[in-house]
Amino acid sequence: MILANGKRFDSSMQDSILEGLEARLNETLAKPAPKPETVIAAIDALGRRAAEGAFDEQIAALQIDGAEQYKELAARLLRRDYLEFKVRTELGQDFCADSVTEPPAGLVKLRVLTRPLGVLLHIAAGNADGLPAFSVAEGLVTGNINLLKLPQADNGLSLAIIEALLEIEPSLSDYIYVFDTPSTDLAAIKEMANLSDGVVVWGGETAVAAVRRFAHPGTKLIEWGHRLSFAYLSGNIAEEELEALAEHIVTTRQLLCSSCQVIYLDTADMGQIRSFCDLFYPMLEAAALRHQPQTIGAVAALTLRSRTDRLEALLDPKTARPWSSPLCSLIPKEDSVLELSPMFGNVFVKPLAREQLLPVLRQKKQYLQTAGLGCNPEDREALTQLLVRAGVTRVTFPGSMSASLPGEAHDGEYPLRRYLSTVNVELKDSWDSEF
Repeated sequence: MILANGKRFDSSMQDSILEGLEARLNETLAKPAPKPETVIAAIDALGRRAAEGAFDEQIAALQIDGAEQYKELAARLLRRDYLEFKVRTELGQDFCADSVTEPPAGLVKLRVLTRPLGVLLHIAAGNADGLPAFSVAEGLVTGNINLLKLPQADNGLSLAIIEALLEIEPSLSDYIYVFDTPSTDLAAIKEMANLSDGVVVWGGETAVAAVRRFAHPGTKLIEWGHRLSFAYLSGNIAEEELEALAEHIVTTRQLLCSSCQVIYLDTADMGQIRSFCDLFYPMLEAAALRHQPQTIGAVAALTLRSRTDRLEALLDPKTARPWSSPLCSLIPKEDSVLELSPMFGNVFVKPLAREQLLPVLRQKKQYLQTAGLGCNPEDREALTQLLVRAGVTRVTFPGSMSASLPGEAHDGEYPLRRYLSTVNVELKDSWDSEF
């Protein structure tokens, strides 16, 4: 299904719609971009609809655990106060207002314009339901036209959200085009990229590499790739902090870029690793019992992971016998490599003395995201700075690694800034009074 100019079309119409799209885009670009206030008001109204249950049917069809929490998060992200705070934090109070430079030595002044890139192609990943709509919302707030290529696993939620937004604010119809183009149709995706000033790609290395191959050299690539996150524990950690970490591991299923994949201890002693597992495992198991998976798919995945863990532990001489149950496991390993865990409540526990923290983490510098730091208060600043120098882009407390914090950057960058362009216009002295 395709959405163009506020109307649905059958997927068979893709080629004819793409053929006439450049002319439509140019017509829209010739007009002033929608004001941020118009977009924020529409998204806020959309958030209220979500909170009232407008998309409950589509969310229920996702067959995911924690659907109610997912709905609450979506409603919060779409609220006016959240959006206004995000815009102020990332772009400043009056980012739309033009300004004039005051260079030294009487040099020529420049008028500074902040404007949308123009046309954004969003290539969404299939591992985060509703993400395509959120990506488009960011493009709209910054005044861009948005072409969205849906992931093949999308179940209609993104399209339902976008259609509801256009029902609220029909004037945005010229700024959103949705295509259900399969990833195998490279010719169509390349055509969309050629029409765009920027390509926003969500996904792993394969997806990013593919976009780099077919995007025009002059097209701006905005990559949001997969990341790895971990907990780093040093010194005496309060029991409630460890319990919060256990809740985080279990409730996120370790499926998010910000989820804990490895628990590092500030030690080189495997005896301390085993003692920690003795202490932490009952907390992890209790959290797993409180949040048992409800869907068939999640139960199957958890069972498969659990059995695989046990077999791999028997075959790997560097892996100690795991602390495990059918619901979760702690898997001690002698190495310090940051790696993806088996997920679904199964987490690696590894030694990493602080003296080795930087050289070890720098081996994965391009993948680093969140560090859940638990330590003595007097060590927190020094360890934070060490983690930052290693390349970590978020430092939180262990239990809040995947919390959505207003105003935070994404993978070390403010997304909205990447969707804008700074334009300079030379001024003459006689024009100064006009600005």
